[in-house]
Amino acid sequence: MATGLFRTKSIEQSIRDTEEPEHQLRKNLGALDLVVFGIGVCIGAGIFVLTGQAAASNAGPAIALSFLIAGLGCALAALCYAELASTVPVAGSAYTFTFATMGEFLAWMIGWDLILEFTVGAAALATSFSQYLQVLLAGTPFAVPHALASAEDGVLNLPAGLLVVGLTVVLVTGVRLSSRINQVVTAIKLLVVLAVVVVGAFLVKVSNWSPFIPPAETPAPTEGGALHLPLVQFLFGLEPSVFGIGGVFAAAAMVFFAFIGFDVVATTAEEARNPQRDLPIGILGSLAIVTLLYMAVSLVITGMQSFRDIDPDDGAPLANAFVAAGWPIMADLIAIGACIGLIVVCMILFLGQTRVGFSMARDGLLPGWLARTHPRFGTPYRFTLVAGLVIAVVAALVPLSTLAELVNIGTLAAFILVSIGVVVLRRTRPDLPRSFRVPWVPVVPVLAAVICFYLMLNLNLDTWIRFVVWLLIGVVVYFGWSRRHSRLNKA
Repeated sequence: MATGLFRTKSIEQSIRDTEEPEHQLRKNLGALDLVVFGIGVCIGAGIFVLTGQAAASNAGPAIALSFLIAGLGCALAALCYAELASTVPVAGSAYTFTFATMGEFLAWMIGWDLILEFTVGAAALATSFSQYLQVLLAGTPFAVPHALASAEDGVLNLPAGLLVVGLTVVLVTGVRLSSRINQVVTAIKLLVVLAVVVVGAFLVKVSNWSPFIPPAETPAPTEGGALHLPLVQFLFGLEPSVFGIGGVFAAAAMVFFAFIGFDVVATTAEEARNPQRDLPIGILGSLAIVTLLYMAVSLVITGMQSFRDIDPDDGAPLANAFVAAGWPIMADLIAIGACIGLIVVCMILFLGQTRVGFSMARDGLLPGWLARTHPRFGTPYRFTLVAGLVIAVVAALVPLSTLAELVNIGTLAAFILVSIGVVVLRRTRPDLPRSFRVPWVPVVPVLAAVICFYLMLNLNLDTWIRFVVWLLIGVVVYFGWSRRHSRLNKA
């Protein structure tokens, strides 16, 4: 039994599987496409929504440090992703890398985790789009009735659900169309973000940055009690607090949601024309650019107004900061940029979800009929249609805050396994040609894993409970169905 759990799929077999006609994806992406994919997916809810929420709830002006910490953890993990993605240029990202290094069971678990991450992430971005759309349409004849615009205190979030349905059609049509749409929209988003930084810099009051790291405070009691405490506080009996150094790390765990773009870049490895060269460029280039943008925007929003004046439940804090400063035109510009931009972020996370699920189905761990590609478009259309239905329902019925934290914990877990995978593959397959190599192995991968695990400890206990329940369901599915139907098992 143990042998079956830890059987690995060779790199050579993984690459041969990509050449099967009925399972073959088209190679349409170059280095620019991958960099823009990474930037496009990162400039979304993190910069337009979570920046203000994390500053108001946890870090104050030091939210800039939170982005730096999260970016550092991502940078170390990104080096590991770059090595594995260029060495194993197969769709599936962390799932595929884990299958090649640590065996089928762990690969299944991380694939199951990634399905949660991307499904919930796409739903969260669709929800964020709906919030900014409401800001944009407020006071016009096209305003969305509240009962149809919120899953939290209304009936459902209709705009979010309809957005996912539309994106399903786009993704079935082909990755080339998705890439071209992403390039245009990402250019618009970059212009909006640069306008925020430039205009906002003239509205900054330096006094709002003092103290830069607000002293730790005891938070007001919440309905969830201990369930809403970071796990590190619950485990070690630490006094509940917000702000201070602990608040900076808690905010870093929260805004980690903003950095999952390069993870999606790795899922498109099989569709890159020159993956050995283009994937490291796409992963590392996009991460460097968005980290600088996040830090700049976070300094502007906390400099324009005191973090005490930011509503932590505000779904459009960046736009409302300019309204408070007497610049409603900028608020409208931000709302337009956010609406357009969040559409593409949702699309790219959805894209990542379909590639992971497609790879798992191709390996027999999910029903094989889901791994068929479209005869004309060369896309995994069956899995895309099924996933689109699920994401649309989640987006329409689940609030944003719950979704964002579930994405964070799933992403961090994937980063840890990928970091460990680099060390394992260096030892088991030193003969493999590596066009990109992580420096200072094993120090860098181990440090990446430690930072990611510490950030996981700063997520709330209720988030951990949901995550563990999802993994336990995955264990049941694996032993009940997937293990017997695995292509390796049949072989």
